[in-house]
This record gives sequence, C-alpha cells and structure tokens, in this order.
Amino acid sequence: MGREVRKVPAHWDHPKDERGRHKPLYPGDRYEERRREFEEKLAAEGMQAAIDWCGNPPNKEDYMPDWPDSEKTHLMMYEDTTEGTPISPAFKTPEELARWLADNNASAFGNSGATYEQWLATIGDGYAVSMVFDAEHGIRSGVEFAAEPRLPR
Repeated sequence: MGREVRKVPAHWDHPKDERGRHKPLYPGDRYEERRREFEEKLAAEGMQAAIDWCGNPPNKEDYMPDWPDSEKTHLMMYEDTTEGTPISPAFKTPEELARWLADNNASAFGNSGATYEQWLATIGDGYAVSMVFDAEHGIRSGVEFAAEPRLPR
C-alpha cells in the first residue's frame, strides 16, 4: 500500500524499539481475523499448509491495540509499506491532520510531500497507494493522485 489513516485514542503513543524508532505494527482490528484464518487452515490442512497460506502464526505484539470505537477519537497518518509506522501525530479532525501533513512536508512517497488538498483527499479515502505511474505524468505519489477528479467510485 502506501499511506493509511488509522483511528486512535487522543493520547496514543505508538511504541518504539530499543533504538528509539517506531515499531511497525499492523492495525489492531486485523489481528482476530488473521488468527482465525491461520487456525482454520491449521485445523483443516495442518501446520505447513497454514504457514504456506498465511505465513507464521500472527503474534498479538505485532498489532496495535484494538480499542473500542468510542476510544478512537483521533486520526493519524501511517505509512503501511511495512506493517505500519506513524508519520504524523494524532489530530481530532481530517482538516487538522491534512494541514499538519502539508505544513510539515510529510512523506507522501519517498521524499515527496503533498498539498493540503491532496492529503485531505487521501484522508477522505482512508488510504493511498504508494505511487502511480502513467504516460502523462510519470511516477507520482498515490497521495497526489488521490486528489485528481476521477470517475465516481
């Protein structure tokens, strides 16, 4: 993928590793589904089939907490080329998040930032792919692409 909006509690402090870098984490709401998928494959076809199909068994420590919806009051932008690390602090509104991302030249793809309008469109969509390529524009960020007029979704 590329960039993904995640809903978090107001004071969520994404964990860091021993070097002080954000630890990549999958969204918390995906853990139970991955666990069930692995266990079903394991029961039906055995360990090797489950590993071949799903990879290693999911580890709860590789996922963010799965907070109740009532606690997820803020928005953060994550890169999800890895499991996911934050590229912004948490904000109450999409507009505040978009403004911070644009003003701080947050990475939309590599070293490329994006405009307020491009970030706001991405926040509205919930995510953007890493990059888009076409003959007219060449390579550009999915965030930049998100703000372009398109056919209805």
